[in-house]
Amino acid sequence: MMLNQTMVFLILGMIIPIVVGTFPGKRKLSDLHEQEIKLRLKQLNKPAIKSIHSPDGDIIDCVWIYDQPAFDHPLFKNHTIQMRPKSNSIRDETGGNKTYIIHQLWRTKGECPENTIPIRRTTRDDLIRSGSIKNYGRKSPPPTIYHTDGVQTEEVHEHTCVYVDYGQFHGSKSRISIWKPNVLRTREFSLAQTWVVNGDWDTGLNTLESGWQILHALYGDKNPRLFAYWTGDTYQETGCYNLDCPGFVQVSRHISLGAALNAFSTYNGEQYDFLLTIEKDQETGLWWLKFETYLIGYWPSFIVPKLAVSARKIVWGGEIVYYSRGQGTHTLTQMGSGHFAEKGFRKAAYFNSLEYIDTSNYPITPSPQHLEATVTRPECYNLMVGSSQRWGTYFFYGGPGRNPQCP
Repeated sequence: MMLNQTMVFLILGMIIPIVVGTFPGKRKLSDLHEQEIKLRLKQLNKPAIKSIHSPDGDIIDCVWIYDQPAFDHPLFKNHTIQMRPKSNSIRDETGGNKTYIIHQLWRTKGECPENTIPIRRTTRDDLIRSGSIKNYGRKSPPPTIYHTDGVQTEEVHEHTCVYVDYGQFHGSKSRISIWKPNVLRTREFSLAQTWVVNGDWDTGLNTLESGWQILHALYGDKNPRLFAYWTGDTYQETGCYNLDCPGFVQVSRHISLGAALNAFSTYNGEQYDFLLTIEKDQETGLWWLKFETYLIGYWPSFIVPKLAVSARKIVWGGEIVYYSRGQGTHTLTQMGSGHFAEKGFRKAAYFNSLEYIDTSNYPITPSPQHLEATVTRPECYNLMVGSSQRWGTYFFYGGPGRNPQCP
């Protein structure tokens, strides 16, 4: 008995220092992780002249316009910000006869001073929730396959889109209805957007993208938010959302990319939409992003070289992303209003007033017959295209995701 007790004490004496010895190592690893987070936050969050606390919990920092993230890019070293397009072809449209004004929640609490731009502050929680400090604010390059718990998980994209292809285009215009669809999981998203595209998946896709989206992994909630995205290499190493990397140059002090919109449509209730324009300035080659009458800013062609001359394709539509495990069921994440296109106005989401911009920077309404469509799973999400005198060319789109016809 004494021998056994002695052996137990000897064994414990050997184990305890080993176990205790791992704690400092864990603390150092954690310290390194925290240091990485602090450095990334310092890189993302520029010095603020003023900060505005939005009702949804966001903090909007008013940053001097030449301190914005774009100027971290070496090619912007001697760049002079263009406050407006030089080409007269980019016109200032009014809001028409609308009785409401779409803006963003943070605007109810203040505005940014002249010569500053509003940037949504990135938090420690944002970085941790995203799953990657280094790649924060970037989409996953396709195809994306994960292996968790011995089961293969694949990132699945579903689309309901219309498009014009194999042309030479200088931009896109459309009115996009705003909804708040149910998004099931943190890393899933639902959006409505326009894509301005050149190149292809094999040799390098260049895109400029904007619309509204719900993406809890990026923003920490499920509110519809105005967003922009770009890539110069098929979502591999370049590009990001909003101002989360150098690339997009913002000029507006009224709009914050990534901030929540102040209204969204309801089933059989009020309907809200906004005019979104992406248009190339013929004189400078800059691609301007416009929300309603606000010139938000621009993408220089050198970050998307295949768009230096023109776009080959313009796309409008909805998209959701979910994660499929093996032969699992389809997600319940909704697209648009969460209802199918045939439900129509006040029930289904829509795009109307579709226009592409030709190389003379003249807006042209495509007829429904000249639009092509992509609907990946019509039993889950669908679309219907039409035209009218009031709406021009339009389409309803969306769906509930999993249902008896979409198991």
